[in-house]
Amino acid sequence: MSDPLLSLRAVKTDIAQYHILHGVDLDVPRGQVTMLLGRNGAGKTTTLRTIIGLWQPHSGDILLDGENIARQPPATIARKGVALVPEDMGIFANLTVEENMTLAAVAGPIDQGRLDWIFSVFPPLRTFWKNPAGNLSGGQKQMLSTARAMIEERRLYLIDEPSKGLAPAIVSTLARALRDLKLAGATILMVEQNFKLAKALGDHAAVMDDGRIIWSGAMAELASDASLQERLMGLSMEHA
Repeated sequence: MSDPLLSLRAVKTDIAQYHILHGVDLDVPRGQVTMLLGRNGAGKTTTLRTIIGLWQPHSGDILLDGENIARQPPATIARKGVALVPEDMGIFANLTVEENMTLAAVAGPIDQGRLDWIFSVFPPLRTFWKNPAGNLSGGQKQMLSTARAMIEERRLYLIDEPSKGLAPAIVSTLARALRDLKLAGATILMVEQNFKLAKALGDHAAVMDDGRIIWSGAMAELASDASLQERLMGLSMEHA
């Protein structure tokens, strides 16, 4: 594995009386895409939310380029170049598409060249630029949520199930945008249940179960081994 940009060491997270993460150890290599896989309820979303600071770890270290960001507030972590695309999209429905994008540009005014690239991969955002984000379709809202993370070059992109509930054509559009981001050298940690998309984008994979990482390795190794998939997740990606 190449030099990790992000490392989690023995991270434990509790939510109310529930113990969700039970000592997560995870490396996310720099400039590559790591897929975080596992059954529903395994702790994948909690891991992303703990990294960005929305939930505080009970114990353990979260190292971003060697700096321990565990227990720092989300705004501080965001200013260090970490962006989250949440599962619920998290857009501001009463604000326009333009206003949503402007708020996401934490480093200053939106770079026009980067905005033109986003418009090229997500054309509806140009069309509805001045419209309230709440008026967008579900697929267009997911485009906006993803584009907000992409509006600036980030050190780390955390993406939570971007294809969930979307039509195949919209998933293809998202896949192209994420592939462009990957080719530009981005570091991405992504939760995804669509194994076809996971295979297409992932360089590495980590499988969670019961709040722990139970396997990690090359995405190609997992994708080519049906018995391993069955043992780890009770699923087969063979025909996905």
